[in-house]
Amino acid sequence: MQTLKLTAALALTLGLSFSAGAGAQDLDKLPDYVPVLPQVKARALPVDPQKRYLVKEVKPNVYVITDGVYQSAFVTTGKGVILFDAPPSFAEHIVKAVTDVTAEPIVQLVYSHVHLDHISGAHIIVKQIPKLQIVAEEGTADFLREMHDPRRPVPTRIFKDHRTLKLGSMTVQLKVGHWHSPEGDLFIYLPGKKFLMAIDTLAPGSVPFMGFDLTMNMHDYLKVFDQLQVYDFDVLVSGHLTYLAGREDVQVTKDYVMDVYKTIKRIHDGADQMTLAAPATQKYGWDNKFADGMVDQCAKEVQGRWINKLAGVDVYASSHCRTALVYARWDE
Repeated sequence: MQTLKLTAALALTLGLSFSAGAGAQDLDKLPDYVPVLPQVKARALPVDPQKRYLVKEVKPNVYVITDGVYQSAFVTTGKGVILFDAPPSFAEHIVKAVTDVTAEPIVQLVYSHVHLDHISGAHIIVKQIPKLQIVAEEGTADFLREMHDPRRPVPTRIFKDHRTLKLGSMTVQLKVGHWHSPEGDLFIYLPGKKFLMAIDTLAPGSVPFMGFDLTMNMHDYLKVFDQLQVYDFDVLVSGHLTYLAGREDVQVTKDYVMDVYKTIKRIHDGADQMTLAAPATQKYGWDNKFADGMVDQCAKEVQGRWINKLAGVDVYASSHCRTALVYARWDE
């Protein structure tokens, strides 16, 4: 139900129609989250609700595709199109989206990482383009071989750590990172274009998704913002919503993430663990001793500082504090 309300809010934000059969009483039972900030809504790219996708040229021969919820990108090279990711939410429109702006065929698809929500539309592309080359880093390729998932065809071109793709007029630098998925994530960079793609690093104008974008490696996630800033870019595609990010978004997100981390670490390190756990132990029993209130305290502090700066703070701050607590308590 929470997902339903968030989806409805997103649809309204983007000017899309929404009908899910939910009654007013059902909606009234859901948490009351603050509206999306006006300055965030103003950044949304205008997706035509009838067409259901938008193609935008962000640099010469560099295009972003979005349906308002997910993003992918592609480049024209003079010798064919290189596509980056195939989100299932609009995969059926990708070939048409490319033909909207170029007569060049799609010849390569690059997987940014393994997650279904960004690449499981690949099978739709392959059905239309059987000879499509699929490029991925070794960790991603190994994982997909084990999964035997027909929605995510196994890569045909595999590299380790880094690779430079050169096709026609375009050069694409691929480098693996580990801020998110255990198998690896890609920095996708176009030198000379000031264009960078790094999926599930941040959400411009908003806080990261639940659990710092479901990161499986909090230690490296704390480093990714500095790694992003090393690149010479002014457009960053991070994979979600319609908003395109810039350098300031990276810094703002880093400030938010570090605030969460420092807040939970201060609360954790300054607390007597046995005293803190005592009320929960009395109420729930010793097996539930970790219901100690630190996450709630952290989330309350963070919301007070960020609720008017980024969207989604009240939705995801608790999950961020919990992810940071796990890191502070067990990894450090």
